[in-house]
Amino acid sequence: MADSRDLELFRQRIAEALPSANIPTLLLLLYQFTGQERWLSPPFIPVKSRWDENDSGGLAVELQMEIRDAALPAIMAWRHGAHIAKPELSANELTRMLSISEAEPIPPEYADMMIHKLRRYSGAVPDPVCLPDGFRVLIIGAGMSGLAAAIRLRQLGISYIQIEKQDHTGGVWHSHHYPGCGVDTPGHLYAYTFAGGNWSKFFPLQREIDDYFNRVAREFGIESSIRYCTECIVSRYDEESRSWHSRLRLPDGTQETLVTNVVISAVGGFTTPKWPNIPGLRDFEGPVVHTSEWDPEVALDGKRVAVIGNGASAIQVVPAIADRVGALAIFQRSRQWAAPFAKFRMPVPEPVQFLLREVPHYEWLYRLRLSWIFDSQVHEALQKDPAWPHPDRSVNAVNDGQRETYTRYIEEQLAGRPDLLAKVIPPYPPFGKRMLLDNGWYKTLLKPHVTLIDAAAERVEGSSIHGINGEKHEADVLIVASGYDTTRFLLPVQVVGRKGLTVREVWNDDDCQAYLGTVVAGFPNFFMLYGPNTALGHRGNFMFTIESQIDYVLSVLRQMGEEKLDEVECRHEVYQRYNETIQEMHQRMIWSHPGMSTYFRNDRGRIVTNSPWRLIDYWNLTKEANLADYHTVRHLGSQPDVPAEPVREGGQPAHQ
Repeated sequence: MADSRDLELFRQRIAEALPSANIPTLLLLLYQFTGQERWLSPPFIPVKSRWDENDSGGLAVELQMEIRDAALPAIMAWRHGAHIAKPELSANELTRMLSISEAEPIPPEYADMMIHKLRRYSGAVPDPVCLPDGFRVLIIGAGMSGLAAAIRLRQLGISYIQIEKQDHTGGVWHSHHYPGCGVDTPGHLYAYTFAGGNWSKFFPLQREIDDYFNRVAREFGIESSIRYCTECIVSRYDEESRSWHSRLRLPDGTQETLVTNVVISAVGGFTTPKWPNIPGLRDFEGPVVHTSEWDPEVALDGKRVAVIGNGASAIQVVPAIADRVGALAIFQRSRQWAAPFAKFRMPVPEPVQFLLREVPHYEWLYRLRLSWIFDSQVHEALQKDPAWPHPDRSVNAVNDGQRETYTRYIEEQLAGRPDLLAKVIPPYPPFGKRMLLDNGWYKTLLKPHVTLIDAAAERVEGSSIHGINGEKHEADVLIVASGYDTTRFLLPVQVVGRKGLTVREVWNDDDCQAYLGTVVAGFPNFFMLYGPNTALGHRGNFMFTIESQIDYVLSVLRQMGEEKLDEVECRHEVYQRYNETIQEMHQRMIWSHPGMSTYFRNDRGRIVTNSPWRLIDYWNLTKEANLADYHTVRHLGSQPDVPAEPVREGGQPAHQ
C-alpha cells in the first residue's frame, strides 16, 4: 500500500512539473524512453531560439500539450520499472537527437564528449590509481576546483592533504557576498558533471552556490579532512629528493613544512582584488569598499553612493542597491555589451526541481542541451574574417549580426533616452570584452537618481570623485568594482621550481604561460587548475574545463604509478610550442582586437586568461596525458639496469 501511495504522489508531482518543463528536453526524453521516431520528426521539430534554452521549442501550444501529455505515462512507465528503449545512446544517436533539439547541426566530433558527460552523470568512476606507499599530494585550496580535485583523488585511492585559507569550502563563492552577487552561467551547468545542483533559481545567487559546494564536500566525504584556516606561504621544489616542501601558516599563526610528492594548486584566479591607481582613493572621507571585500556593515540606505567600474561585479551590485540609496553615480572607464537575461532571478518551479532531481535522464539531457547552447555556439563568431570590410565594429558577418541584435535590444531598453544610448553602446565588437548579462542594468540607468558618467575616475578629493571629463560627484560611500588581478596567476602563493627560480621570475611577473593551462616547464610534479589561458571568454561551462584539467592530472599520476616514476616535468619545447600556438590562434580571434582594453590581456598585450579552444578541442587535448611531453625520472632501483644517477628521458642528467 505504501508503494502505491508513493507512486501516486510521484505521479502528481511529475504532472505538476510538466507544464513548466523544457519542451525540447521532453522530446529527447520521450525518444529515449519509448524509441518512437515520431518525437524526432515533424511536427515536433523545435524552432531555433535567439536567447536561451528555448523552453517552448517554438512549437504551437497544441503540440506542446501533446508532448507533455505523452511524457507523463512514459515517465511513469520508467518509474514502474519498464524497459528504456534507448538505455545506451550511441554517438550517432546523440548527435542526431541534439541537432534536432537545438534546431542546428551538432558536429559529430562532439558525440564522444557528450557520452563522457553522460557517464559522469551516471556516477562512473575510473579504476584506482596505483602509486607507491607514502606517495602524497598537496591540494592548495578548497574552492570549486580544489573540491573536484579532492573528490577525484579520493575516488581513485590517491593519498592527499588539502588546505584552505578560509574557514569554509566554496572559494570565492564563500568570500564574496556583495549585493546581487551570483553566477552568469546557468546553474545546471555551474555544477560538477558528477553532482547535480538542485537549484532554486535558473541563475543562482552567491549563498546557494556556496551551499552547493558545502553539500558536495559533505556528500563525497571530503569536508572533514580539509585543513581550514591554513595558508600556503611558499612551496619549493627540492631537486635532490624530488619532492615539494610547502611552508604552511597554521590557524594559530605558527608555521609547518609539509613534504609531498606532488602539488596541485587550486588557488583560483579571482583571489586578489585589483585596486585602480586613482590619487586620493584611499583618503576618501567616507567608507571605501571593494566588491571582493564587501563589508555588510557599510550603510547604504539613503546615502549618496559612487561606483567606480561598470564590469561584471558592478552590473550586479548597481541594480541590487539602486532602490536603497539616495543618489548613485557610476564612473565607467569603458563601455560594455550586455545581452538579454531572460531568466534573471527566475525561480526554478519546485515541481521542476522535483523532475530534475527524481528523473535523472531528464536532467542529463537538459544539461547536455545547455552545454551546447552556452559552451560552443559562439566560438565560430569570434574568429576574425580577414576579408570583412568593417573590422572596427565587428570581426565577421555573424559577429556583425550579433552587434545589430544587441544594439536593438539596448535601444529598446533605453527608448527615449538618446543621451544614455550615446554613453552605453560600445564601439568595439560584441564579445571583445567579457559579455555581460542585463540583470536590470539598463532599467537602473533610467532611474532619476542614477547618473552614468562616461569617463573614468581621475582623482578623489575629500568626498568628491572627479572624472577625467571634468564631472564631479559628491558621495558618502565609495564602491570600487574594478575586478581582480587576473593576469598574475598563482599570486597568493610563492612557487619555487628548479634552480631556485620562482614562477614570477619565470613568467616575468604577469606574462603567465602553461602547457594546457596546467603545467609549467621547470616545475616538476606541479599542476595548477584554472591556469593561464583556460578561462572561457566565449561563455561556457568552466566547471567542465576544470574537470578536464583534473582528468589530465590524474592521467599523469596514473602513468607515474604504472611507469614507476618519481618526477615528471613538461619539456620546455612542448611548453613553448603550445604557448606560441595559442597566441597565434588568439591573433585570429576577437580578443586581440585593438578597439578595446580588457583584463584578458597583460601589460604586454599578450592574452593570458582566455582559452582559444572550443571546449571539445580542450577536452581532447586533456583526456589523456602523453608522457612524451615530459622529462621523467624513474624510481631508483625500480629496474635492474637503472644507472646510479637517475636520468631524465631524452638523455639529460636529472639535475640539469
